[in-house]
Amino acid sequence: MDSHKRVLGILYVISGALTILILAGVSLFFNAIFGFAMQEVDADERWVLELIQTIMQFLPITLIILFGVPSIIAGIGLLNQQKWALLLALILGCFKLFNFPIGTALGVYTIWVYAEDQKQAKAAT
Repeated sequence: MDSHKRVLGILYVISGALTILILAGVSLFFNAIFGFAMQEVDADERWVLELIQTIMQFLPITLIILFGVPSIIAGIGLLNQQKWALLLALILGCFKLFNFPIGTALGVYTIWVYAEDQKQAKAAT
């Protein structure tokens, strides 16, 4: 079971790093698009575009803080065999189920590893 937790830890570190890289790229892309769009709008319409730009700047940062960083923390915790890391991975895995197809597979694998770990813990007592 320890080998599955190790694999799960590596997958979570990779998943978190990819989440951070992709969302940082999306943020840079939207900043560039809005920079060009600001030059083309009238002064009366600029406030709407500024509002949308502000939202689009903070949305990727919020998603990085909510999903990217905790995935890396859970992965490092699993690699260091921390007891709390599997529970954190389970919570994140439930959210990853909605990210089809890779996140769904990772979420199902996380639930399976958690269930098997709980089975072994009950058998040991």
